[in-house]
Amino acid sequence: MKILIVGGTGTIGSRIASHYANNHEVIIAGSNSGEINVDIEDSSSIENMFQKVGNVDAVVATTGKSKWAPFDEISEKEFYFGLRNKLMGQVNLIRIGRSYIKQGGSITLTTGILGDDPVPGTTSAAMVNGAIHSFVKALVLELGGHPRINVVCPGLVEDSAEILAHYFPGYNPVPMHKVVNAYVRSIEGTRTGEIIRVY
Repeated sequence: MKILIVGGTGTIGSRIASHYANNHEVIIAGSNSGEINVDIEDSSSIENMFQKVGNVDAVVATTGKSKWAPFDEISEKEFYFGLRNKLMGQVNLIRIGRSYIKQGGSITLTTGILGDDPVPGTTSAAMVNGAIHSFVKALVLELGGHPRINVVCPGLVEDSAEILAHYFPGYNPVPMHKVVNAYVRSIEGTRTGEIIRVY
């Protein structure tokens, strides 16, 4: 398979890349690293990326940012940042990228546990994650099964547990192999329109 991982040098993306690197063609795209640079807030940048990469079997998005702070400290501009970056960035990866997906191929987005189980200081992130879930469930009603679109929604992952544990007291970190397997299910399976939760 030819797999494009947008955000492939990050915590989760690098693990997926390692899983597939030996037996498949893996292309890493990122804002400041990887084989191809892409700004997911810029549709023309996304279009340029796909034109360079060409047709692929799978696109995996493990990128996207939003502001983490108490609600009273988040400005309107900072809320819009999450909407432009993580939400519309992933929406535009599908909007532009779907014509580059080979028959039977897939696009896998990434959200996180905050869409279902938010914690204090995550209103923006929770809003964006929930919006992506609803978007995908509605989108697949119109696509006729091609490309397949799924979302992987991990909990607090082991590789980020030390940094983020203070946000998630009492949460059990998810082993990285379980997180990777959720992406494998989306890429190699037949499912579409599913929120694959890994908590």
